[in-house]
This record gives sequence, C-alpha cells and structure tokens, in this order.
Amino acid sequence: MQLSFLTPLFDRPGPWATVYFDPAQNDESGAKRRELSVREACRTLEDEGADAATVQAVRDALMGIGPAQDPSGRVVFAAGGEVVLSHRLSRPPQRQIAGWAPLPRLTPLLELSSQDPVCLVAYIDRTGADFERRGAAGPQDAGQVEGRQHPVHRTASSDWSERHFQLKVENTWEQNAAEIAEALNTAYEESGADLVVLVGDPRERSAVRERLSGAVGEVTTETEHGGRAAGSSSPALEEAIEEARRQHHRRHVEEALDRFRAGRVGVADKPTDAVEGVPALVEAVREHRVDTLLIRPDGADLARETWVGADPDQVAVRRTEAQTLGESDPVPVRADDALLRAAAVTAADVLIVPPSDEAGGGDGEAADVPSGGLGALLRWTYEPAPA
Repeated sequence: MQLSFLTPLFDRPGPWATVYFDPAQNDESGAKRRELSVREACRTLEDEGADAATVQAVRDALMGIGPAQDPSGRVVFAAGGEVVLSHRLSRPPQRQIAGWAPLPRLTPLLELSSQDPVCLVAYIDRTGADFERRGAAGPQDAGQVEGRQHPVHRTASSDWSERHFQLKVENTWEQNAAEIAEALNTAYEESGADLVVLVGDPRERSAVRERLSGAVGEVTTETEHGGRAAGSSSPALEEAIEEARRQHHRRHVEEALDRFRAGRVGVADKPTDAVEGVPALVEAVREHRVDTLLIRPDGADLARETWVGADPDQVAVRRTEAQTLGESDPVPVRADDALLRAAAVTAADVLIVPPSDEAGGGDGEAADVPSGGLGALLRWTYEPAPA
C-alpha cells in the first residue's frame, strides 16, 4: 500500500486529533448512538489536551458522517483547528479509536482500508476492448481501443473466394489482438494497476494475452464469465474479479514474507536485505533504506516508545539520540506512527501481514514474523558495522 494520499498529514506540525468513527445504523436508535459516539470521541480529545477549535472541527466532521454515504465509517485527522484529512474505511472499526498525539494514529487505517490490489479489467471482443480500473473507489473507466471493424466474421463456404475472405478475417483478428494488447500495456502503466483480468471469448483472450509485454503478462489472469457486450456482467464475473484481486494480494504477502525470512540477519555480521525490531528499523528509515515496511498488527513493538523531531527522518530510540540528530525538543511517540510517517515521505510501500494466529500460530517461526510486529525489506543490501 502506497501512502502518498497521507501527504497532507506530514506537511504541517502537530499535535493531531485522530478519530476512527463507525456511523452505526440508519435509524432512530442509530442516530442516537452516533450522537453519543461523537460526544465520547470529543470528550476523549478534550481530556487528552486537544484545543477547543480542533475539537469543534472534529465534532462538525463526525456529525456529517452517516451510514448511507459511509457504511463502514471514516477516520478523521485534524490539527490547528481544522480537519486536514477524512478517509473512508473499507471495514468498520471494532471499537471507536480517538486520541490526541504528536503524530497521526495510522496503523488502524491500514488495517481498516482495503489492501486489495488495483485491478485493470479488459472486456475484449474481436473488434476492440473496454478497460475498467477496479480499486477502493469502485469501478472507473480506464479507456478503450477499437480495431478494424471489417471483416470479422467467418463463412461456412468452401469456395476459394470465401476461403480468401476467411484469411482476411483471420488477419483482422490478429491485427486487432495486437492493437488491443498494445493499448492494454499502456493502460496498465497509466492506471497504476497491480494485475489484469481478461474478460471475453477464450480465443480473443488468448490472442491478446500472448501479445502482452512480459511485465503485464506476468500479472494477467482470465475469467470465462462475462464479455464486452452490454448486459453481459453477472455476479459470477464480479466474484471472479474480486477473487483474482484477493489471490494476487495473498501471493504478494507470501512473497514479501519469503523475501523477509531469506533476507533478515541470521548470522552475526552477515549482509542483509531485511531488518526487524525497532532499533534496526529506526536506523533504516533515517537512511531512507526502507523499500517495504511490514507491520503485523498484534506485534508488541508497535506501541514501543520512540522519539521524533519535526522532520520525518528524525527518529530515535532514545531522547538524547534524537537531540544529536538536530532536534532540540523531541517528543515521544508510538514506534509504528513514527515509522509510517518516515515510510510515507520516502515513498516506501507498506504491507500489513497476518497476525500470529493467522500466520502459522503456535510457537513456530511463522508466529512472530516479523519479530515484534515490525520489519522491513530494504532498498539495497545492508552490511552491519563490526561490533
């Protein structure tokens, strides 16, 4: 998950009010529960020291959140008397989270937002294709391509002239498949998609797929449901697209964890492509070496105290260490919030990995990967300094 949408949170100083809010049901009792939840959240902010203007801004924002528009709720981030960012959640929080702290509270957002990959769906027929981007915002038009329209239909005659016509039809199909594949390669790059799903007749899908670039072909799958014609959508097609997204995400997590296990330090002074634990991660984010930050939500290290300054790379395990980085008045924060801020401003990816009861459970290695719940894949191999 890329965190570029969180940039507004790091362009100004804190402290920050953070509230994860579930709007409850759209009935009279639901309205009463929402009002009580708003009061409770604002009281929490006041008790923790939030200023009146920021509390009022949060109150106004929460009162405008309803189940019709936001059935799973929203998270609201506010500072300096205004709401800086309000983001829709994919799943409702199991409990209301409200807090006033030097940094925004971010890990619950990653857990409650969809991490399903962005999918580019290509609806193909013999004359062209329509492209659709599927992400957290729902289906969005991603362009189309039209090939040659004639001739595209075969005949059943064995006459020589008809056989010649059929060769022209074959050539038209081949040419259109090549044009669709070229347009799909471009649409994939422009859409920021993670995978491609081809929809249409088996021959058409196959002809396009074999002409895709290597990078696009590697992330392309097909479904037998649906087609390009109007009205060909179906619940089976929707489920096939969502299943392709889920499978791609599972593979992504598994590949990242495999790389992490293979790359982390196993022997003293061994060069490594991965690190775990707060001290090693703090050093890595300060040097902008983190490529993918791994967070296991049930890890004990997420709430560990770290010290930060105004700049995102001013992160330290101890207060005195933060002062040596040039921050005269560092503040204590949660480790996960500090690391997420640093990851966001250095364009690192962030991946939520399964909690221990889903990653193997028991006392095995899989139950604590990464150790303490925080780890990272690095942008370049790191060789620890001699002890």
